[in-house]
Amino acid sequence: MLTIIENLFQMEVLITALVGFAAFGTVLTIAAPYFEGDKLSARIKGVSQERDRLRAQQKVQLMGSDAKLREKPKRGLVSQIVESLNLRSVFEAESSREALRQAGMRSERQLITFLALRLITPILVAVVVFIYSSTVFADRIPPQMRLVATIVGLVFGFYLPSIILKNLKTRRQDSIRKAWSDALDLLLICVESGMAIEPALQRVSREIGSSSVALAEELTLTVAELSYLQDRRKAFENLGKRTGLPTVKSVVTSLIQSERYGTPLGTALRVLAQENRDARMQEAERKAAALPPKLTVPMILFFLPVIFVIILGPSVILVMKIK
Repeated sequence: MLTIIENLFQMEVLITALVGFAAFGTVLTIAAPYFEGDKLSARIKGVSQERDRLRAQQKVQLMGSDAKLREKPKRGLVSQIVESLNLRSVFEAESSREALRQAGMRSERQLITFLALRLITPILVAVVVFIYSSTVFADRIPPQMRLVATIVGLVFGFYLPSIILKNLKTRRQDSIRKAWSDALDLLLICVESGMAIEPALQRVSREIGSSSVALAEELTLTVAELSYLQDRRKAFENLGKRTGLPTVKSVVTSLIQSERYGTPLGTALRVLAQENRDARMQEAERKAAALPPKLTVPMILFFLPVIFVIILGPSVILVMKIK
């Protein structure tokens, strides 16, 4: 067994495997756009499920505090493990729920899966690191270093689900941020044309779906909450919490003030749209100004050696021929 593992980690085998993985990654990157499904339809389906959940909650509230749903959700094995180990309080379920919502995952099943992964991933990574260090590097690494590597793997596995969730949340927020200016302009046009806020948000969600599926999903969910929640202010506040963006929260504040005091919404949206465009322009200028220093090191490492080879290459070849 050890001989097979040692053969697998020979230099020739590793180079062949890396080349194979690189070729597979290239083919997968080229072919991925052709196999992508309709993300907007999937997101809208998720919003429909959330709308049904809101309708059921509203029905229970209207029937009275003692009313309960006829069908209770079945608890699976993962849910039973999470409840038995009290992982909700251990891993701060409310903060995890908010982060999952900002990443586009709102169901209870996804929360339970995330909490279970935070328990299982450290153990799994630590076991893999220990087995790997004990078999492949058994003669090269002392037992103390194997123990340290296992502890490092345990810590890395503990933070791995949170790191992945943070990356997903950041990507989703970037998608919403890029399309928010256009959505705000469309919302301003709809409001100034005399549309109410619900049909205006619904129209904007349909138009902005091609630019940002995440923003279309959030606006559609906001329209559903405006229809089923008794407190309309709660629906607007949920939009700001789910996105986690200051620009969205400023618009949410204007919408709440317009609902409460009856202030004209068009003027506030026009000012916010202009401020958002100015902020995007300043961000683009900041990134453009920071680009030359970032390009200095790649130019020194990759461009200058090539230039030296081109300039000095013919001279070196001529000297070698003379000798």
